[in-house]
Amino acid sequence: MTTALITGSTAGIGAAFARRLAASGTDGSGADRGHGAGHHLVLVARDRERLRRQATELHDRHGVEVEVLPADLSTDEGIGAVEARLADRTHPVDLLVNNAGFGNKGAYLEVPLDDELKMLKVHCEAVLRLTTAATASMRERGRGGVVNVASVAAFVPRGTYGASKAWVVQFTQGAAHDLAGSGVRLMALCPGFVRTEFHQRAKMGTDNIPGWMWLDADKLVAAALADLARGRTVSIPDPRYKALMGLVKLTPRALLTGMTSRTGRKYGPQ
Repeated sequence: MTTALITGSTAGIGAAFARRLAASGTDGSGADRGHGAGHHLVLVARDRERLRRQATELHDRHGVEVEVLPADLSTDEGIGAVEARLADRTHPVDLLVNNAGFGNKGAYLEVPLDDELKMLKVHCEAVLRLTTAATASMRERGRGGVVNVASVAAFVPRGTYGASKAWVVQFTQGAAHDLAGSGVRLMALCPGFVRTEFHQRAKMGTDNIPGWMWLDADKLVAAALADLARGRTVSIPDPRYKALMGLVKLTPRALLTGMTSRTGRKYGPQ
């Protein structure tokens, strides 16, 4: 059986990936192998007790082996621990999901610089280092997959959060091109608003976000894995957001900057 490692696994999109992959495995490229052939899992998050509860539930429900790895990816020690697990050739990881992330409430210069740097550590440095550790081993075996969770915020000019997610998209596309033909697939996943703990942790209200903008995490993950199997390097897994991003491409940059600034203050992280 294959093994998937998921960062930020205890909530939201990460938890949805864990449920899906435990129940129905893929071959590392994203191709579904069918119900009852689930992945073994390595779950990464900061909360050890929460990880243990999640591991027990997934093991009992699906019969897969579940390893827990408590790690804070805003620290060198945390990133290093996950790098070491990904580099383990005796227990290889076939699919890496870089999902860990967070948002800061407030506009530029309102957010403490230490908090901005912590975000870049998690969104950029951790993604770079973990992707590198995983793909080095995968290329040796001639197969594997990496999903780097970004955001539709990557495509609009809106503060540090959007900039960090734009980096994730550009990095993933470039790495995917360089590894073409190796058997290793990389994809940037770019969701919109998803009902997770993201906004609550950032102390952002969500009552003013229109209902049509919300996505279901489980459906999002199913669409993402299908896109990975198709060989896509960027996945916007919903027709509504695909249409919105199409409009973004046609909107003059100066106008788009003003629109996203107002929208960001109303709805999203900075």
